Amino acid sequence: MTNSDNTYGTYNKRTNILSQIDDGSTALTTFADTNTAVAHFFTSDAQAVFNECCTELQWALVADDNGDNTKVKYTMAFGTKGSGTAEADDWAGQFNSRKQALIDSSTWGNNGYSFVTSTDHLF
Repeated sequence: MTNSDNTYGTYNKRTNILSQIDDGSTALTTFADTNTAVAHFFTSDAQAVFNECCTELQWALVADDNGDNTKVKYTMAFGTKGSGTAEADDWAGQFNSRKQALIDSSTWGNNGYSFVTSTDHLF
């Protein structure tokens, strides 16, 4: 469950689509639901960062060119703690610093993937 800190609105909305790396030697995993897809791409520690820092968070399966649900899309946005809050202490800053700490310790992602950023935020 995401945090509910939206008193001052939400900001920094971003949409990403994660794709499995197709090296031609291994079949891609087809996902039955978003929970399975999220667990495929992100460790439980990474999922906690999303859930604790994001004010808005949506996940959706995305089909590949074969019609198989091998991708996952997420849109996230962050509330702000209000004026006078240091950027690093706001929710987006907390997300970025905690994410980087997990990346540095190799505990962010479960599997190799690539992602694209989308500006349409459509679900």
